[in-house]
Amino acid sequence: QVQLVESGGGLVQAGGSLRLSCAASGRTFSTYTMGWFRQAPGKEREFVAGISWNGGNTYYADSVKGRFTISRDGAKNTMYLQMNSLKPEDTAVYYCAAGPAGIDVTWAANIHYWGKGTLVTVSS
Repeated sequence: QVQLVESGGGLVQAGGSLRLSCAASGRTFSTYTMGWFRQAPGKEREFVAGISWNGGNTYYADSVKGRFTISRDGAKNTMYLQMNSLKPEDTAVYYCAAGPAGIDVTWAANIHYWGKGTLVTVSS
C-alpha cells in the first residue's frame, strides 16, 4: 500500500514559479517509478514529468521541457516538481503518481497509485 499527498498548489502570475511536493507514506517509496500528471478543465489527464526509482532518468512532456524540473528525495519519501516560467495554459489540477520500478510512467494505465491532486492556477 502506497499513499500519496500533494501540496504546493496555488495562484500565481504568468512568468512566476511554484514548487509542488508529493509525500509518500510507504517505506518502499524509493523503489517506485514516480511522476506527475495534470488535468485542465474539460480536457483529458495528461503526462507532465516522470522519474525513475533512483532518480537517474527523467522524462518530460514537450510542453514543459526547459521550464519544469522533477526530483525526488528517497530519505524523505518526497517527490518535487519545480515549475518556472508558468503560463496560463499550465492551469490544471496536478496529480502525483506512482508505479513499480521499470514501468513506462508516461502512460496513465501503468500507474498503480494516485494522489488526490493540488490545483495550480496561472493568471495573465
